[in-house]
Amino acid sequence: MESRTDLLSGRPAGGGRPRERADAARNRAKVLAAAADLFASRDPRSVTMDDIAKAAGVGRGTLYRRYPDTVSIARALLDDHERALQERLLRGDPPLGPGAPPGDRLAAFYAAMVELLEDHIALVLGAEQGAARFAASAYGFWRAHVRMLLAEAGTPAPAALTDALLAPLAPDVYAEQRRQGLTPADITTALTHLAHATTH
Repeated sequence: MESRTDLLSGRPAGGGRPRERADAARNRAKVLAAAADLFASRDPRSVTMDDIAKAAGVGRGTLYRRYPDTVSIARALLDDHERALQERLLRGDPPLGPGAPPGDRLAAFYAAMVELLEDHIALVLGAEQGAARFAASAYGFWRAHVRMLLAEAGTPAPAALTDALLAPLAPDVYAEQRRQGLTPADITTALTHLAHATTH
């Protein structure tokens, strides 16, 4: 699987990074806090870099030196939550982690993703705008995980089916389902049925 990067700096995760200056760390914290408030208070897709710079009290140059666009800021905010889920998929207890049948693992993955979407929908909407969803390293991880489970289950053409099975987790789809009155439990139940129907 693709190695993760530190989304706050764009550099490879791990050692070797120069120490962040105190003023740069303060600016980063102000930017992320302001962006989180803006994403939560209105449609994240309408938030602009100028909005964030103004709310954070930093210049546009300061903002653009660290983040090229609003998507990268949303990803920075979302990154810790996605990493935690990835760790559970790799090394957690079954059925989410290794050791359970592929259908059970896929159902557990769906349930965990619904929880992530429910808790952080504003950030996911901001981070996964249009084609940016497919370019995100987290999406590459989810794609590799689902494809592996399909292959393990012997599902025909797993590569062709993987993106279709991830489509119900698109943040705009989830937000629309919630707007229509479906609960997270409703959505999880439907996706659990899909997981088992696909892998049996």
